[in-house]
Amino acid sequence: MRWFRPSFPQLLLAAFLLIGLLLGATALRALFSLESLMAQSRASAAQAVELTSAAQSLSERSVAMERAARQSLVLRDAQLRQQFDDGARQAQEILRRLEDNDLPAQTGQAWRQQLAQVTSDLDDPTEPALDQDRLIAQSFREMDLLNRTVAQQVQAIMAERNTALQDRLDLSRQQLAIQVTGSILLSAAMAIGFGVWLARPLQRLEKAIVGLGENRLTDGIDIPGPPDIQRVGQQLEWLRLRLTELDADKARFLRHISHELKTPLASIHEGVAVLGDGVAGALNENQSEVVRILQHNTHSLQEQIEALLRFNAAAFEARQLRRQPTDLRALVDHQIETLRLRWQSRQIQMRVTGDAPPLQLDPEKMGSAIGNLLINAIRFAPPASRVEVVLSRTPGLVQIDVIDEGPGIDEQDRAYVFEPFYRGRRQPDDAVRGTGVGLSIVQEYIQAHGGRAQLLTTERGAHFRIELPHAA
Repeated sequence: MRWFRPSFPQLLLAAFLLIGLLLGATALRALFSLESLMAQSRASAAQAVELTSAAQSLSERSVAMERAARQSLVLRDAQLRQQFDDGARQAQEILRRLEDNDLPAQTGQAWRQQLAQVTSDLDDPTEPALDQDRLIAQSFREMDLLNRTVAQQVQAIMAERNTALQDRLDLSRQQLAIQVTGSILLSAAMAIGFGVWLARPLQRLEKAIVGLGENRLTDGIDIPGPPDIQRVGQQLEWLRLRLTELDADKARFLRHISHELKTPLASIHEGVAVLGDGVAGALNENQSEVVRILQHNTHSLQEQIEALLRFNAAAFEARQLRRQPTDLRALVDHQIETLRLRWQSRQIQMRVTGDAPPLQLDPEKMGSAIGNLLINAIRFAPPASRVEVVLSRTPGLVQIDVIDEGPGIDEQDRAYVFEPFYRGRRQPDDAVRGTGVGLSIVQEYIQAHGGRAQLLTTERGAHFRIELPHAA
């Protein structure tokens, strides 16, 4: 038999059923406890009524017995004596019921002795009737005292039973409170445990999908868990391999087409240069103008091909980081020093503020990303303006802000500034038109480091920010 491996919906259903059964069992336990307590309460109330009625009946029977005994003594009536005997039997039956319900045996024995004394006085033929009546009256007064004692003891029995019932009620309430609290806590713990356990494969799936979306194709995808989740993981692994193949095919195509274009383009460029130098003969003014147009276009085309190669190389190298502890402030200072001729020729002031802790970075690729942002800022900044670089630290992040005082980014271009070969509408008049790959390379390198590059809104100029993760 194959081992049964439940799917994710089945596990989720089992978790809900298990928690539901636990809470249902607790609810049933509480219901049964409540029903038992209610039954005990009803039984206790019925017993209280019965005992009270029995004590009252005993007292009433004693009164009837006294009346029948004294009348039979005076009238010498056998029927009245029979009423006394019947009342005595009923009274003793009531007394037995009271004794069965915890009436002290001493009290019952004393009551029977008193009844026997009354019976003995009635049956004594030697005593005058008047003396017998007086003795019987005295005996019934003592029996009345015993009846009051019985009533008091019955009240004490009921009070004791009520106290015991109240104690059982309190104990049951405490036990029920403990059970309900324990069930709720256990259900919460089970819900959290099941939630974490079941959410872990989904988190891995989400991480894998994010990795594919961010073009991190080197890490294999293996999602443990229920069979249906594993199948999704296998499909994502297939997709990763397919994207890797497509990416490799794209890189080979770009390298091949770039190489194939550079060779004839170099020949065209050399031929145009020969024509421009007059080696093949003197050119008239119109021919010279055509040669200049050809030189400009071949130069632009060569720049586009080289930009394509740079971007392709950057996209490939972004997956091969060589991390090492890097001083970010020193890296920024080095890039600014490397670009000194550019910003000094335009009389631009470079200002660096703030500091950052050492990070595990690839200094070459991170330096290239920062350098591209600085080149972009210097290119767009007006002469004699200022470019500011601010390093700061927030919880879990290190930020690098590059701010210039140029024309800024057109609102329609903001969503596309990081796309390859996209050039915005606002271009500086005194600079060569860019290739549109600098910011794309910045994004490739920053995303490879697990960070984010973004364009922020500002009233003047452009404000780019790099965010890099940092473990506190």
